[in-house]
Amino acid sequence: MGLTGNAVLILAIALAVALFAVTIWFWPKLARRSVLVVLGRVGLLLATQVAVFVSVGLLANNSFLFYGSWADLFGQKQELGVVTDHAAGALAEKNIVRVGTQRPDVPGVTRPAVAGRIDKVVISGRRSEIDTSAYVYLPPEYFQEAYARRKFPAVVVLTGYPGTSENLIKGLAYPRTSLERVKAGRSQPMILVMLRPTLAPPRDTECVDIKGGPKTETFLAEDLPSAVSAGYRVGHHARNWGIIGNSTGGYCALKIGLHHPARFAASAGLSAYYKAAEDPTTGDLFHGDQQARLRADLLWTLDHLPQPDSSFLVTTSRRGESNYAGTRAFLAKVKRPAQVSSIVLDSGGHNFNTWRREIPAALEWMSSRLSEN
Repeated sequence: MGLTGNAVLILAIALAVALFAVTIWFWPKLARRSVLVVLGRVGLLLATQVAVFVSVGLLANNSFLFYGSWADLFGQKQELGVVTDHAAGALAEKNIVRVGTQRPDVPGVTRPAVAGRIDKVVISGRRSEIDTSAYVYLPPEYFQEAYARRKFPAVVVLTGYPGTSENLIKGLAYPRTSLERVKAGRSQPMILVMLRPTLAPPRDTECVDIKGGPKTETFLAEDLPSAVSAGYRVGHHARNWGIIGNSTGGYCALKIGLHHPARFAASAGLSAYYKAAEDPTTGDLFHGDQQARLRADLLWTLDHLPQPDSSFLVTTSRRGESNYAGTRAFLAKVKRPAQVSSIVLDSGGHNFNTWRREIPAALEWMSSRLSEN
């Protein structure tokens, strides 16, 4: 039974209710004073509380998709050792291999030319030497005859930390939202490349090229766009590429956009922070290199390095977000030729519900700043 499945949640709730009923039923019999009776009372109370805690945790995880699988919950390494028949053609020899496909969440629709398609891929970074899985959403137009010779703009979509790529499909519904925006005439069709920035799990690399360690920034800024452009109908120019993310993914998106304007024309950070975190999950990111630490500070970058000819979108809430002051500082420091926009909610916490309120407008904004050719 999967971690996010209803069966596990129902079983946990049923167990909690049963243990509660057993506790009530046997409590009078456990009122005597003896070691065994006291241990019985403690055991029933402890078991009931654990069952309730597990039920609440599963319910929260199903709502916010913090973890997508049991392996992800327990920090087990996943998705290595995939054997793919490269002779099957499609994406071989292009540093990107399709290992599966699935339909977007569009009720009653199965044809890719109507609903689009989501490919599960493994991307191999030639420069970074990082291999990771991702999901590539292809809009319906990608499969339609009228668009057969057309290239599409692409957007890299990043989760927070620790996050799972599935969060972007299920919890935040990027493919469905993109499809709805196109149908409403508010956005052009775009390819979405969805993954988590945790490319060396369980370590949080903050999208930094770590000396002697994972070169996460190189993978996201160079390897990923090159591989996707080689495997799909996507252009190689900055105007063809955008990047968006939430929380840690938002910080990464803004940083990649600031550092690599020749690759990305538009960057959006939902509930982003503006300086690389340094804590037990990150380890030593900079190894005493103060210049690298400063470069990972977005506000310092805006003050001390040339401003790029790119567009940026930042989001925050007046109540509920801790990044309100940092976002105001970011907005104040962006100067021409860079351009900046914002979404400021009156109230909204650091959670999926807030980001779902921001994603439709963010995708429309992104669409308006990218071109197909």
